[in-house]
Amino acid sequence: MEKADLKNLKIVFMGTPQFAVTILDKLLENNANIVGVVTAPDKPAGRGMQLQESDVKKYAKSKDLNVLQPVNLKDNSFIDELAALQADLFVVVAFRMLPEVVWAMPPRGTINLHGSILPNYRGAAPINWAIINGEQETGVTTFFIEKEIDTGKVIERATVQIGEDETVGELHDRLMQLGAETTLSTVIKIANGEVEGIPQIELTEGEIKMAPKIFKQDCEINFSQPVLNVHNFIRGLSPYPAAWCKIVGEDGSMKNLKIFKANKTTEQVGDVQKIKIGKDGILFPCADFYINVTELQPEGKRRMDYKSFLAGNDIACWSVK
Repeated sequence: MEKADLKNLKIVFMGTPQFAVTILDKLLENNANIVGVVTAPDKPAGRGMQLQESDVKKYAKSKDLNVLQPVNLKDNSFIDELAALQADLFVVVAFRMLPEVVWAMPPRGTINLHGSILPNYRGAAPINWAIINGEQETGVTTFFIEKEIDTGKVIERATVQIGEDETVGELHDRLMQLGAETTLSTVIKIANGEVEGIPQIELTEGEIKMAPKIFKQDCEINFSQPVLNVHNFIRGLSPYPAAWCKIVGEDGSMKNLKIFKANKTTEQVGDVQKIKIGKDGILFPCADFYINVTELQPEGKRRMDYKSFLAGNDIACWSVK
């Protein structure tokens, strides 16, 4: 595609985490005219609860970009400040849900980058759910924001294959790069006046899969499922927010563990469903076969490999709760 002169397209970029930084950097590398950056307010964090800036704010400051940090996106002073930038286009990546008074403002529309092949996996955790559900393919989508979340007209979709043992952290980083290329391509098309958008109803095949926000209680491992399901669940939550489980000793004592890395085995589970030591990991019984855990984190401790864990823990006669 022939690159348009992006200097003539005034853009406001909205985002908060590192994922968004990569996309913003790609736009700036290609001479995009970023007239403002909207990101989350500074928040207290860490032991000292000192105010921390978002990744996007840190990056924007390093590039001397105009930064806006509204607490309330409907606040009149923010709306006035945003309107004064006279942007042609808003680009949104990993940010809050926008009120209509914001997304309807620019004449070229407001576009969003989403980490799935829409219309599937609308919601807050698309990358996690694609892996948890055992998908073999996913991707990114750019679309125009409308009233209902993640339902607007699709501009571009790009796909990647998901590795059999790939974690959500690894897939996230690949989609971040793919998302940067796809967003740039979309912005160029908009600058060239080549975009109409496809209604998602025209792209819908069967029942739409959703990707709701994931909470800590949703991350508990159910070992009564087949090993494939357990394996997908663990890698779909690694490294964050992390799958966890409780293991119980014969005396009733209990330990909470986060599990970060594991692989399927073909070793069948017998009548005695106890945790045991394997030749290259710790074997946890599932409904059919054992899953081999190689990296974990006991509550209150650091993340470690299975050998370090076994050096300080006797797991004989422990079972999963």
